[in-house]
Amino acid sequence: MKTSEIRDMSTEDINKKIEELKSELFDLRMKQSTANLEHPHKINEDRKNIARLKTVLNERAIEGGNK
Repeated sequence: MKTSEIRDMSTEDINKKIEELKSELFDLRMKQSTANLEHPHKINEDRKNIARLKTVLNERAIEGGNK
């Protein structure tokens, strides 16, 4: 997910996407602890996407505007 795509999303969509990625990350961690993952890089990818989403939300909060 690119930052430009995130900036085009509304704040509500960003919050929904964060929750979705957190859920997916939890599932991946559970699978990792019980068995081998097919795509272990997906954990790092999801963590970075969550960070990107939160960064954009923080920038919006600092600006004081909600898109």
